[in-house]
Amino acid sequence: MHKSPFLQEAQARGFIFQITDLEGLDDILLKGPISAYIGFDPTADSLHVGSLVQLMLLRLLQKHGHQVIAMVGGGTAQIGDPSFREEARSLMTQEVIDHNLEGIAQNIQQVVNFQQGGKDAIMVDNAEWLKKLSYIELLRDVGIHFSVNRMLSFDSVKSRLDREQGLSFLEFNYSILQSYDFRELNKRYGTILQMGGSDQWGNIVSGVELVRRMEGKQVFGLTAPLLTTSSGAKMGKTAKGAVWLNAEKCPVFDFWQFWRNTEDADVGKFLKLFTDLPVKECERLAALPGAEINEAKKILATEVTTICHSKEAAEQAQKAAQETFEQGKLVQVGLPEVTLSNQELKDGIPVFKIFASSGLVASNAEARRLIRGGGAKINDEKIDDEGLMITTDHLKNDVIKLSSGRKNHILVKFE
Repeated sequence: MHKSPFLQEAQARGFIFQITDLEGLDDILLKGPISAYIGFDPTADSLHVGSLVQLMLLRLLQKHGHQVIAMVGGGTAQIGDPSFREEARSLMTQEVIDHNLEGIAQNIQQVVNFQQGGKDAIMVDNAEWLKKLSYIELLRDVGIHFSVNRMLSFDSVKSRLDREQGLSFLEFNYSILQSYDFRELNKRYGTILQMGGSDQWGNIVSGVELVRRMEGKQVFGLTAPLLTTSSGAKMGKTAKGAVWLNAEKCPVFDFWQFWRNTEDADVGKFLKLFTDLPVKECERLAALPGAEINEAKKILATEVTTICHSKEAAEQAQKAAQETFEQGKLVQVGLPEVTLSNQELKDGIPVFKIFASSGLVASNAEARRLIRGGGAKINDEKIDDEGLMITTDHLKNDVIKLSSGRKNHILVKFE
């Protein structure tokens, strides 16, 4: 049994997969606050649900009185992490990197507290030190401590070497730079713990070893499990794609609904990982019998949406969902929106085309199948005529509500 409160709760919530030295870390955590970090590369202008485990891990560590650092990878993004990827990432321009950094910084600030007095979180960009490195200096002072044989043994590297594309020399340097980040944060902030997903284990271990060799200090690594749902699907993926934390990429209603649609077997696990509710309360909710488990799913959806967006946004999404699904009302507030051409509406839009153009379905053919199957609705009224023309007569309060089945809805505006 762990002795430190942080590791006790992290274990109970399901955050711990591997630790480089469990007993050593447990002892140090008991002695007082430590500094720990997780890195987030700006590969897109928003993080997605897959990154939420890491954000909640920082949130939990901060709750226990420790100093947390969210490091954004403005430097490492120029190379790209090859870990377990089938092919190399496309190189991004500095303009794209800067745009992405702004987006993920907002995601991080929503979940981790940067205004908590003496326990404020810190956000740093590794471009601050990586861009200043001289290549010769890096080779002589840092590269000497890395064994190519050992790097080739990492699962993240072997998975790429087994494929036709292989691993470029550029990508091969990523682990070295991530290790250098740990050393730099140790020097600047006394950081002794790096955390991340289990796919980062090899890179984290390399960083632990580099700090030991160059600074003569003991530091630690901790990884959280990479999550899949009970059905084996990758966490945070839907038929529509990734579930983003940015409301512009994933409307709050869709975000809330994603959690509401959690499989019964995952409710307890997700409550522990993605909410601040006490562990015992999470277990009580997960044990609700029969249809009562749906109430637990609503609590999960509202709690996660509150953390990632706001209490007001979460309550609005819950209200919209309740009125849409339970009361059968023509709800407009809180639903995702899309804008189409006003001229098209005046001329008349084939019903299958408006479904495809709105993005609710992927193609005209899929829209036709939806209509034939009885799953299409306009303003909550079932549509069974593929040849129906949608005109201004279908406007309700200046919008048209499209529905695909019971759970997928969108509001179409025109301008």
